[in-house]
Amino acid sequence: MSDESPERKRSGFKDKTRLADARERLLDAVDPHDRTETVGLGDADGRALAQEVVAARNVPHYPRAAMDGYAVRAEDTFGASDRSPELLREADDMGPNAAARVHTGSELPAGADAVVMIEQTDTFGREVEVFDAVAEGENVAPVGEDVAEGQQLYAPGHRLRPSDLGLLKSVGIETVEVFERPAVGVIPTGEELVQADPAPGEVIETNGLTVSRLVERWGGEAAYREVVTDDSDALREAIERDLSKDVVVTTGGSSVGERDLLPEVVADLGEILFHGVALKPGHPVAVGLVEDTPVVMLPGYPVACIVNAVQFLRPALKAVCGLPDDDFPTTEARLDRKIRSEPGIRTFARVKVEEDDGERIATPTRASGSGVLSSVALADGWVAVPEGREGIPEGETVSVQDWEWSA
Repeated sequence: MSDESPERKRSGFKDKTRLADARERLLDAVDPHDRTETVGLGDADGRALAQEVVAARNVPHYPRAAMDGYAVRAEDTFGASDRSPELLREADDMGPNAAARVHTGSELPAGADAVVMIEQTDTFGREVEVFDAVAEGENVAPVGEDVAEGQQLYAPGHRLRPSDLGLLKSVGIETVEVFERPAVGVIPTGEELVQADPAPGEVIETNGLTVSRLVERWGGEAAYREVVTDDSDALREAIERDLSKDVVVTTGGSSVGERDLLPEVVADLGEILFHGVALKPGHPVAVGLVEDTPVVMLPGYPVACIVNAVQFLRPALKAVCGLPDDDFPTTEARLDRKIRSEPGIRTFARVKVEEDDGERIATPTRASGSGVLSSVALADGWVAVPEGREGIPEGETVSVQDWEWSA
C-alpha cells in the first residue's frame, strides 16, 4: 500500500528507510528474467552465461614442447652432467640416442618423451651434447594439461571476461548462450530541463544521459527517453509506455515538493516500496512496483542521482540477470582531512586520491552539495561512512570505492 499522502507532502521525510532495508525491499521485488540468446564470442564480453560450458576438446590437443631445446628419450640422457655430457645425434625421427630440435609449442616427435632446454646443450655439426639429465615428461605439456575434453569450465550465471573468451575459443567453442541484457527505460523529468542552450531558469539535462550510460556499462540496454515535464498525465503515460521493460528509472521529481509528482503517480499506478532513504546525498529516492515492473525514482540533483543509481539501479540490473551484486574495487588511502557525517545516515563522501612519497592520500572534495556534478566527475571515488559513525577523523585509513568501474 502506498505511503504517499498530502500529510507526507507537508511534513517531508520524518522517517527514512535504512539503506540496507531499502535495497532488500527492492531486490525482493525483482524477478530474474529467463530470456536467453546465442551470441558469438566477439559479442559475449560481460554477458552472463545461461548454460554451463564444457570443453569441446583438449588443450593442448597434442603433446608439445614447453621449452626451446631438443626433444629426446629421457632414458638417453641419464647420467648426463657438465663434466660428462651425453652425446646424441640430431635427427628428425626419434630413435635411440636421437635429439630433435623443437621450439616452445612445437609438437613432440613420436617416440620422444622429454625436452632438454637449449641452455643445457651444445652442438657440433649433427651431434648434440647434453649436459643435464631429464626425466620422462620434463619440459613437456601433455595432451589436456591446460583443459581436458569434457571438463566443466563455467556454470550458469558466470559473467564472461576477456580471458574467458580466449579460453572458450581455445577449446573449440565459437558461440555461447547468454541471458539477454536487461531492458531499461530511462525517463528524465522536469519542466526546467533542456538539451542545449539553456535560458535563465533552464538547466541542461545530464541525469538521463549519465544514467543511461551507467545502464549500458552495467550490462543493460537503455532506452534514453525525451524529457517529460512535471505533469501527472504526462508522467503516467511515460511510465506506462516502458512497463514492458525490465526496469523503469526516472530522474527528478522524487522528493516532496509541489512539483515532485512521480511518487504519487507511481502509487496510483501500483505501489510504493519505499520513499526516503537514510543516505546522503540523495535521501529523496523512491522505488515502486507497477505491474511487476520496478520503477526506480532517482533524485534530480546530479550527485544524488548518481549515488542512488549505484545503490539501487545497479543491484536491480544484476538481479534481473540473476547475478550477484559484486563489490566495486577499492583503494586504501590515508585521509588527510576529516569527513563529517550524521549518525544514522550512510554518507558517501567524494575524494581525490594522490600519491605522496609512495603513500596514497585521500582528500575529500565534498561530503555535501548534491547538485555539484563536478565534485563527482573530478573525484577518484567515494568513501562510504557507515550509519554508526559520526564522521571519519583525519589520518584514518579508508577504502575508496571506484564506483565507475564497469563491472
